[in-house]
Amino acid sequence: MSAIEPPETAEVPGSGTEQVTKETLEDYTLRFAPRSYRRWTPMVVATTALGGIAYMADFSIGAGIGLAHGTGNALLAIAVAAVVIFVTGFPLAYYGARYNIDLDLITRGSGFGYYGSVLTSVIFASFTFIFFALEGSIMAQGLKLGLGLPLWLGYLVSTFMVIPLVIYGMKALSKLQVWTTPIWLLLMVGPLVYLIASDPGTVDRFLGYAGTGGDGAVDTASVLLGAGVCLSLIAQIGEQIDYLRFMPPRTRANRRAWWTGVLVAGPGWVVLGALKQTIGAFLAVYVIAKVGSSAAPEPIQQFKGAFDAMMPSWLVIPLAVALVVISQIKINVTNAYSGSLAWTNSFTRVTRHYPGRMVFVLVNLGFALALMEADMFSFLNSILGFYSNCAIAWVVTVATDIGVNKYVLKISPLQPEFRRGMLYAVNPVGVVSFVAASGLSIALYFHALGDTLQPYSPVAAALLAFVLTPVMAVATKGRYYLRRTDDGMTEPLLDADGNPSALTLDCHVCRQPYERPDLAACVTHASVVCSLCLSTDKVGDHVLPAVPTAG
Repeated sequence: MSAIEPPETAEVPGSGTEQVTKETLEDYTLRFAPRSYRRWTPMVVATTALGGIAYMADFSIGAGIGLAHGTGNALLAIAVAAVVIFVTGFPLAYYGARYNIDLDLITRGSGFGYYGSVLTSVIFASFTFIFFALEGSIMAQGLKLGLGLPLWLGYLVSTFMVIPLVIYGMKALSKLQVWTTPIWLLLMVGPLVYLIASDPGTVDRFLGYAGTGGDGAVDTASVLLGAGVCLSLIAQIGEQIDYLRFMPPRTRANRRAWWTGVLVAGPGWVVLGALKQTIGAFLAVYVIAKVGSSAAPEPIQQFKGAFDAMMPSWLVIPLAVALVVISQIKINVTNAYSGSLAWTNSFTRVTRHYPGRMVFVLVNLGFALALMEADMFSFLNSILGFYSNCAIAWVVTVATDIGVNKYVLKISPLQPEFRRGMLYAVNPVGVVSFVAASGLSIALYFHALGDTLQPYSPVAAALLAFVLTPVMAVATKGRYYLRRTDDGMTEPLLDADGNPSALTLDCHVCRQPYERPDLAACVTHASVVCSLCLSTDKVGDHVLPAVPTAG
């Protein structure tokens, strides 16, 4: 498989946006991913996207749920969460692949507005540093077991070792994912197959496990509590879309491969995630007698126990540490990278100033390190359970706007829009739905409405977001989606096949070529301006005036 590599970037002459243009031409943050860059087949893009879900957090999450609630409740919780993530992830993945934009750009035009989506960018950035901290904690546990490093030093090592890789953006990250995936798969799958083949009784013991202090009976509260923890991963679709936006145009010739790639690498990531969570619960039950319930959720202990059953003793710890370190590097370079893009995106929109992406790499790593040093692993389920309420409210709101408001009610504009000047600053459809859904679900989570309703907080987040999004669209008559419907250009946005047009024009500010979907007419010049220069226009000199839509 070929790694996804960016084209050479050009210097930008004499422009106030020189730095932002130079740095984002490689990563295509803040803007549309042009057709000229998207040279790969659907299967290459999909395979590369799936390489980014090698994280070990699933093993810890599955183990924690299984040990707390028993195998029956854990398996149902994992299944419920997987269904929700798949259903909500599909419309987002489709829009990302069809129109070649990331999740923030989708969110802007799907109910939140140009500045309203800053809220959700912060949610996504939080996702990246929370899971960076989780993976870093797992790596530190491995370094302690294998090398004797104290945890605090392991946290520092796991944080700072990713900086050199993140500096080089997607070129380095994609190569890393491609070359480490076969080793990771062999180390992960090998011991599981051996355990089941050599001792089939392990499966029966796993299925009959009742949980710590439980009777093993399936009950709704336990299933929903477990599902709430699993649903903290719902924002992973954002990282999948970071790859899917590089899908080639959909044509009659590649239609089957295109749809397969979108399904497998988009919402389909959760199938592998659910399998890993189940494996984590299985291995935790296998090793609990040897290491105790407090250490059983640690992946290093799970795989140490599995390797111990099939390998010479001198190979056990080196292989377990190697698996944990490879996994941590594979996901945390992506977490650090994606987090830096999310912070940069928000900061640039709000301040109209671009300080450089590396500033936010360090900011994101600082947040993650603070969580690790605070021993977040010991209260993992509480952090993920709280976070999932915000993530669910966001993703369900955007998915509902696409699936219901666009295609059923036809109130939300069908074609996505992300450019400054074309969108209102804030759209109450998404913002109100998100704030209300996340606010009430968080109140439920913290027992504000009683202990009985507490397990239902993720359900409340999903249902409220699903109901309020179309209600708000109808109540506002869709008038706050578009600030204007005409971008001042005569050339069509889409080609005859409905794909974003490949027509290229030069931005008169930064003097770089951009494809049609990334451009709009300039209000003060008889020329066009790119979305990057619109984002950093401090005085609005290039931004088109409002033309209110009828409603």
